[in-house]
Amino acid sequence: MTVHTNTTDQEPGAWRAFLNELDELRWDDHRYYHQSRINQSLHFVSSISFMVMYVMLFINPGMAALIGWLVGMCSRQSGHFFFEPRGYDQVNRATHEHKEEIKVGYNLQRKRILHGIWAAIPVILYFDPTLFGTMAAYTDIEGFLYNMSIAWLALGISALLFRTIQLFFIRDIKTGLAWCVKIITDPFHDFKTYMKSPYYLMKGQLIDPMDHV
Repeated sequence: MTVHTNTTDQEPGAWRAFLNELDELRWDDHRYYHQSRINQSLHFVSSISFMVMYVMLFINPGMAALIGWLVGMCSRQSGHFFFEPRGYDQVNRATHEHKEEIKVGYNLQRKRILHGIWAAIPVILYFDPTLFGTMAAYTDIEGFLYNMSIAWLALGISALLFRTIQLFFIRDIKTGLAWCVKIITDPFHDFKTYMKSPYYLMKGQLIDPMDHV
């Protein structure tokens, strides 16, 4: 007896697997890397700035890049670098080193490299106004800021695509695409998840008890 498989019946299963992967990435990111109320509050601020950046991309890409990097990324990553606990994680029963090792996206070491490139771009532009011949040379401070912002925008897009494609090979395509979607939609998810964090922080709660975990 020949069994004919209906491909349309398989699609919901693949879509559900993708959504489950996305939910798992978000959940792991929250429980492993967002226990500090300060970090959560900074992510709330970051989420607002990134939503503004998304709108500005259609109006002024250069300004969008400045908002995204100077406000969104700086507030978001300073929470990870300076306020998130790095000792033994009692909630998840994991060491900081273990969490860094299994991190799907950019762990702290990868973030240091990314931010090092980000910080180097204005310096390189100062000495090479064309940035290795990739853009027209600036002639004033306004042109310098424009070139810098466009280079930062290209860096952000490149970092997203690079890790996504890398995950295709070291994990699988589903994980890579799920991580990419997670990063793009993080501002909306973080806004909803951490909108109450400033309230808890003002009450003096520095660490989320993570009772839900």
